[in-house]
Amino acid sequence: MKNLRIQSFVHTAKQSPIEIAIVAVMVFALFVGIMPNIVEADERPAEFAFIDKLTSLRIASMQNQVKQYGVFPKSDLRGPSYTMTVPATAYNSEIGQTDSTPFITASGTHVRPGVIAANFLPIGTRVKIPDLYGDQVFVVEDRMNARYHKRVDIWMEHHADAIAFGVKNIAIEVYN
Repeated sequence: MKNLRIQSFVHTAKQSPIEIAIVAVMVFALFVGIMPNIVEADERPAEFAFIDKLTSLRIASMQNQVKQYGVFPKSDLRGPSYTMTVPATAYNSEIGQTDSTPFITASGTHVRPGVIAANFLPIGTRVKIPDLYGDQVFVVEDRMNARYHKRVDIWMEHHADAIAFGVKNIAIEVYN
């Protein structure tokens, strides 16, 4: 009879190990929940101190208690690394103005407002054009034809907007 029970348990374990794991967790939770009530706090082993601390943290979180840890430090509002004046043009996603993948930048991202192309700045460099766009941040994610070394090219959605932009000398603030 005892051998039959063992075979039945092994058979059950093979069929549903998840159920056995759930039962084991429930037995452990029952043991942890009952054990602190059976033994007085002074008589319990040191490893139960961790369980008491964990239980008090769970209760505090359920009651939405928050401890004040102080004030976070404020970040320094650094200015640009440098400012320079460069010629600027505008482009949009037309095959005549780009390669065979007009909506994918040189960095592999999709074109969108705030993307610029520049050969003299590393990919990912943040740039502001305060005279034209105020505090809007542009990110260098594309490249231009190699003959344009010190020039930025601003992506625009519509061809008419890019034509109207023309060529302008603009001051850019470069943030590293």
